[in-house]
Amino acid sequence: MALLDWFNKRIKEMRWYDISLLKLSVFFFTLFLMTVWPAFNSLAMSFEWYWYLALGVLVAVPLCKKMFF
Repeated sequence: MALLDWFNKRIKEMRWYDISLLKLSVFFFTLFLMTVWPAFNSLAMSFEWYWYLALGVLVAVPLCKKMFF
């Protein structure tokens, strides 16, 4: 239970824009998985996979800094 308590404490410290960054990072990582996974490869994706990965990491970095440091 200590891990869940730690997560709850950290989430209460987040602001509205942190939640928005979290949503954006999940969105970009989902697009990345859709471009890499062969079952979804037939969909017309406009960018290469590395763009989605780079944007997902770029958006997730401030969240990780706030969460762990």
